[in-house]
Amino acid sequence: MKTLVVDEIPASFRVRLSRILRLSWPYRLRLGVMLGLIVVSSVLGMVPPFLLRSILDVALPQGRVGLLSLLAVGMLTVVLIANGIGVLQSYLSLGVGESMMNDLRIAVYAHLQPMPLAFFTRARTGEVQSRISNDIGGMGTVISTLSGSIVGNGTTVVASLIAVLALDWRLTIVSLLMLPIFALISRNVGNQRRAITRERQAQLALLSVLVEESLSVSGFLLGRVMGRTYTLVEQFTRQSDTLTELTIRSAMAGR
Repeated sequence: MKTLVVDEIPASFRVRLSRILRLSWPYRLRLGVMLGLIVVSSVLGMVPPFLLRSILDVALPQGRVGLLSLLAVGMLTVVLIANGIGVLQSYLSLGVGESMMNDLRIAVYAHLQPMPLAFFTRARTGEVQSRISNDIGGMGTVISTLSGSIVGNGTTVVASLIAVLALDWRLTIVSLLMLPIFALISRNVGNQRRAITRERQAQLALLSVLVEESLSVSGFLLGRVMGRTYTLVEQFTRQSDTLTELTIRSAMAGR
């Protein structure tokens, strides 16, 4: 099976940022709240190191039990608040992702309705079904996690650099020197996963086509009459094994 590379995909089929923004515009308020919660959670994650430094440098050496108790309660409070924000942020992220995926699924289905008969004679039903279910489902997962990951990681990097600079400027220099290396590694891993994911989605479409063509009433009768039962099982096994391999490769890329 031929795997498409990015340059082989027509520009009209590439996902454009304007289309994503247009799709997410009805949920801009919830997205804004979600991104704000991510920023607050990332900033709160930087507070415990400073409290811990006060415990080790001030409270314990000076035997100040009251200050020690206050700092310990402060660390516990920060953790509880951050976890609560994380739960709310996950709920909003999942809700927005599922809602956008539902809108896209309806739009694709409505777009297919007025298509000419010639389109359906050329397109395989299983592949069309796979695009609606598998591809849009995968896109919904990306939408629900990508925006949060970008904002969360960006805020964490900035807040971490500020925190490390306040703790020790030498650690800040080391962190800045290491940052481009990790960025390059992440970029390479992202390219690998993108290629594997594209191949996996194409394999899902092939598997859906095989199931639809062989397990429909007409396909089942044709396979039984022509004695292709064993051949179909072998073909399905090969396709399913390939899909399993691609799924494992996608999950383990960059580990």
